[in-house]
Amino acid sequence: MKNNYDQVAGFYDGLSKLVFGNALTDAQRSVLHFIPEKANILIAGGGTGAVLEEISRIRPHNIDITYIEISEKMLDIARKRDAGKNNVRFIHAAVESFQSAPQFDVIITPFMFDNFQQDKAEVVFQNLHNVLNSNGIWLFTDFNVEEKPGKFWQKWLLKSMYLFFGVLSEVEAKKLPDTAMLFSKAGFKTIFQRSFYSGFINSLVYQKP
Repeated sequence: MKNNYDQVAGFYDGLSKLVFGNALTDAQRSVLHFIPEKANILIAGGGTGAVLEEISRIRPHNIDITYIEISEKMLDIARKRDAGKNNVRFIHAAVESFQSAPQFDVIITPFMFDNFQQDKAEVVFQNLHNVLNSNGIWLFTDFNVEEKPGKFWQKWLLKSMYLFFGVLSEVEAKKLPDTAMLFSKAGFKTIFQRSFYSGFINSLVYQKP
């Protein structure tokens, strides 16, 4: 199955920390304070669920979370996380097939869009856009390649990641999709942005019109 991390679930967090240190966690954590009280949240492609524990530190109760993940083994790990007194509903499904009426105040996509080719990214974006309430916020964290002198290592590292996960997890993408264009065309407003790991990771908060 494409973009399925079952084979790497057992060592994914350790590998991420080995390569990036705390940068992935710090990047995700940096946007979570935008979550309002009593929010209804959709987490799409949440992986091993570390974000659930981070959310519980900021909002320990009265949060409803729908957690979608295509990897069953990732879900098994996520179910064991301490989500505080928040209500978490786990769904084993591909994000691109998720359908719902608009109901979410917050969408979180932690390092998810980098898995998709542009055409699939557009489908996923539209599906998620459709379920986000008006004026809802989208917490977006993903990799970024800067076209600047001295940043060649970013392209090399990203290519290495795609080669590795392309073999083990059948990741379909070979380059990052243009997500900034998708948010811009849909009229989203950027209300927060911060970079990590020398600009290789971006965290943004978008607000839906």
